[in-house]
Amino acid sequence: MDTVGRSNSPTPEEVGLHYASGYEARRHETGGGKLDAARTQELMRRFLPSPPALVRDVGGGPGGHPCWLAREGYEVHLVDLVPLHVELARRASEDQPNHPLASIAAADARTLPWNEGTSDAVLLGFGPLYHLTARTDRLVALREARRVLRNGGILLGVGISRFASVLDGLFRGFLDDPEFQRIVEGDLQNDQHRNPNQHSNYFMDTFFHHPDELRTEVEEAGFSVTGVFGVEGPGVWLQNLDDHWNNEKRRARMLKIASRLEEEPTLLGLSPHLVVAAQK
Repeated sequence: MDTVGRSNSPTPEEVGLHYASGYEARRHETGGGKLDAARTQELMRRFLPSPPALVRDVGGGPGGHPCWLAREGYEVHLVDLVPLHVELARRASEDQPNHPLASIAAADARTLPWNEGTSDAVLLGFGPLYHLTARTDRLVALREARRVLRNGGILLGVGISRFASVLDGLFRGFLDDPEFQRIVEGDLQNDQHRNPNQHSNYFMDTFFHHPDELRTEVEEAGFSVTGVFGVEGPGVWLQNLDDHWNNEKRRARMLKIASRLEEEPTLLGLSPHLVVAAQK
């Protein structure tokens, strides 16, 4: 579907510039970010092999999920395209000296630095499958993940829903802005999220998957897909979400509903993030 618009994926420099503020390290401090993190970790617990399995986190960001996995007993090797994320991940690892990450490096998802068949699981986490806006690049990254997996190894990949920005704009008032209206038209027409004026409140050039499309790409790369799962569920769009999250009973209900609805085809796109689970 990404034959319209930008044919080449953003450069590493462009991706690095977008994350230069350190936003990604703070994203999980809000109610929506905490819901995302809790549900992502729930899916990891369900699909990853038991520790001390060797996990490669490609696009591991500033280290939140990788460091959690290390504390759970996994051997975690992190790579990320953004130099700031690599440095933040290194600091996060140093902050837990009893459970450090096994390695941390800068690398591109399309050219992984590991040998064939050396991984029990690969995470294509928060970045590769949506910052690689060209379909050919995403398939290269998926095939690289498959190359470094052992037979029977597990892939968990994260995509952004095609409908994430239009729902975000609806609930946060961005749709009052004609520029944002044009951005979401592109999202809905061809999955290509374009921010031509680099508006600081809006996401950079990105690819937004339809849930069926995420499954198709992973299968085309040679994987057997277990399922595509909505991460946050409809609760992420609640007004005053932080208040709901801070209420223990409401938080438990949100998580339960998200889990119950995670594979419902008619509701998958309501979740800003999608996780695909697959096996080599």
